[in-house]
Amino acid sequence: MKNIFLILSILTLNLLANDDAINKIDSVNTAWKLLGKNDRIEIISVKDPKIDGITCFLSYAKKGGASEIVGLEEDTSNASVSCVQTAKKITIKEDISKDKENIFKKRSSVLFKKTQVVRMYDEKDNAIIYLAYSDKLVDGSPNNSISVVPCNQAVGNVCEFIK
Repeated sequence: MKNIFLILSILTLNLLANDDAINKIDSVNTAWKLLGKNDRIEIISVKDPKIDGITCFLSYAKKGGASEIVGLEEDTSNASVSCVQTAKKITIKEDISKDKENIFKKRSSVLFKKTQVVRMYDEKDNAIIYLAYSDKLVDGSPNNSISVVPCNQAVGNVCEFIK
């Protein structure tokens, strides 16, 4: 009984979570399902919480069917990310040079599996790197995607560090 309550609590928290930095754009169906939603590829946009002027577009596989209705689906580890400059200047509000940092994370199964986007900063080449991947407690996936936004562009240095 305690396990059922724990699972229901986790599912409820996931349904109530609403992040203003995430915008669902659209999806395309990849396989028809009799019950529930079809298998699909969803596309969202994600804003970096520490950087203004960069938007990341993420596509990921989403499993449909009866298992999704009850929240027990396990999505595949396929995701792709493309990040672009969406303002004249990229404003970096906090220090990003230390360690990698998650800017997006979603569950890809009931327990133990997540799809995420991590930001890293290459100080030598003055570039912001975003990596999309999926991890699992046991037997993670090497599938990944990378996107780089350079600070030094044809118009000059577009990144402004606010201290």
